Amino acid sequence: MVLRGYVPTSEETLQTLAALRLQSLNSDFSTHAPFPRLEELFPPHVLHARLPPLSHRPPAKCRGARLRAGLLAGGLWGQALAKQRAERDQRLRGRLREEGASTMAAIVEKWKLLQGMGRPEAMAAYVALVREWPGFGSTLFDVDLQASPVGAGPQRLWLGIGAKAVSLYKPGEPEPLDSFCYGRISSFGASDSSTFRLSVEDRDLLFETSQVDEIAQLLKTYLASAGAQRLPRPQEPPTSPPTLEATVLPQGLCPAPGPWQHRPPVGSSHS
Repeated sequence: MVLRGYVPTSEETLQTLAALRLQSLNSDFSTHAPFPRLEELFPPHVLHARLPPLSHRPPAKCRGARLRAGLLAGGLWGQALAKQRAERDQRLRGRLREEGASTMAAIVEKWKLLQGMGRPEAMAAYVALVREWPGFGSTLFDVDLQASPVGAGPQRLWLGIGAKAVSLYKPGEPEPLDSFCYGRISSFGASDSSTFRLSVEDRDLLFETSQVDEIAQLLKTYLASAGAQRLPRPQEPPTSPPTLEATVLPQGLCPAPGPWQHRPPVGSSHS
């Protein structure tokens, strides 16, 4: 989740998490220790976000009508654009290497400060940092909000389903845009194979998603385990409603728990 960008936090914290992972993998810093690739320690999208946006505008000297006509006539226009793209890509690759080297140097400096920390301590410190995000423990799904009282059009969001509530996040933002405890949910289910409906009191929210069944299954599981007094009635689609198996928790955007990942037991205290 950290490497894929689903734990919003600062670059400083991301570097510290990378250093803790190195300490767990290799123990104390050593120039002879095997180094994982940077993308195995640090979210690649953070480095790419530092690069300037790509521009497809042709150079000013090629925008004149007569020159453009001459280039087109001679077949040079495509060659000029191809050369321009190649030079731009080369500059961006060089910039990305520089940013990567700078980030790795910062991670190594933080790793050196962890000398003497054992693997269990490093793992505990790693999880403690990740737990600072209020959405820790939620299963996240990429959705497009199709209908909302305040929305003017489709909006890409994270739908976070936790032990206590369902929350909506703007991707990359640590605080939810809105959060609904299970007592406020009146009904939910599939409107069709790619649309999930969530009714919260007097609000109807429609989400476009490829994981309709997984979202509905997880909601049923959390509601049942929380001992809700009234289980919201799933809304059946017009034809061929999907069968929801409640025995296997879907993963959403969260990979299966491993040494560096933690999913709380169903019904845990955090959201």
